[in-house]
Amino acid sequence: MSFLSSCTSGGCGAKIGAGELATYLAKLPKNSDPKLLVGFDRADDAAVYELNDEQALISTVDFFSPMVEDPRMFGRIAAANALSDIYAMGGKVLYGLNLVCFPQQLDKEILAEILAGGAEKVSEAGASLAGGHSIYDHEPKYGLAVTGLVHPEKFLRNDTPQPEDVLILTKALGVGLVQSAVRVGLASEEATAAALASMCHLNKYAAEKLAAYPVHACTDVTGFGLLGHASEMAGTEQTLIIDTAALPLLPDALHYAEAYLATAGGERNRRFVTDKVDLTEVPPAYQELLLDPQTSGGLLISVAAEAAADLLQALQVDDPAAAIIGMVASERGAKPLVIL
Repeated sequence: MSFLSSCTSGGCGAKIGAGELATYLAKLPKNSDPKLLVGFDRADDAAVYELNDEQALISTVDFFSPMVEDPRMFGRIAAANALSDIYAMGGKVLYGLNLVCFPQQLDKEILAEILAGGAEKVSEAGASLAGGHSIYDHEPKYGLAVTGLVHPEKFLRNDTPQPEDVLILTKALGVGLVQSAVRVGLASEEATAAALASMCHLNKYAAEKLAAYPVHACTDVTGFGLLGHASEMAGTEQTLIIDTAALPLLPDALHYAEAYLATAGGERNRRFVTDKVDLTEVPPAYQELLLDPQTSGGLLISVAAEAAADLLQALQVDDPAAAIIGMVASERGAKPLVIL
């Protein structure tokens, strides 16, 4: 039995749908601690807890089953994905804790490789690997609980864009579609290599540049797809306009979308945004790209229009796929998302 074939789903495409999740979370008691600046009630990327006037902790956790055959590559991707929430909040990573579920019958060298890959990315982040927890399970799963640090008045929320902001996406879309093509043996070498490089790439390099610009909101694009995360960014106050012609795409991703290599996660995302956007005039392939679950995807940034070109130029030094993909409307429309 191969490493990947032991899993029924993998990566961020295995996430519980955003709509379902909101229903479950609504039943939990509301937070009453004034020091918890961001909790689960905001649908943000991580929790933020104030320590004092100068420091707040950012706390997040993320893990999933593999979407690639190489165990060390899987460890790198899972770690990069978990670390991303800290970057999306504008913070610095302090340390991570390993989360491991592993089948008893699988070769433990596979587990060693997964952990080594994760450790590589934690080290690249300039953080410490401080421990973790492991259990036996029917399918391998790996990720991290991550703690970061940020000033309590300077962290970035995901739902505070301003009218006429410009939207920048830092990584190309199509990871889920490429991985679907890999599973059925149709993916090109170029597409496979580009998807792996994208998933392993830390959002650290983009996040470090944001403090110098008037960034009003930020989130990372992962399992809920571009439209799911964009709808969370729009919140109840704004409308985001996204230009499909401007979307950065992985090699062959559009071709795989045209070949209907969609995922179950993409269909869950479609159900979540069905009342938030009108897709009737959007070609089916581009619909799939907009809904495609992204494992370790890029940052979606809402920045003041006058600074957008300079920020984009700075981002492209380390994230060459970064592109301006739309804007925040000047006023709230009938739906939170408009697709051109």
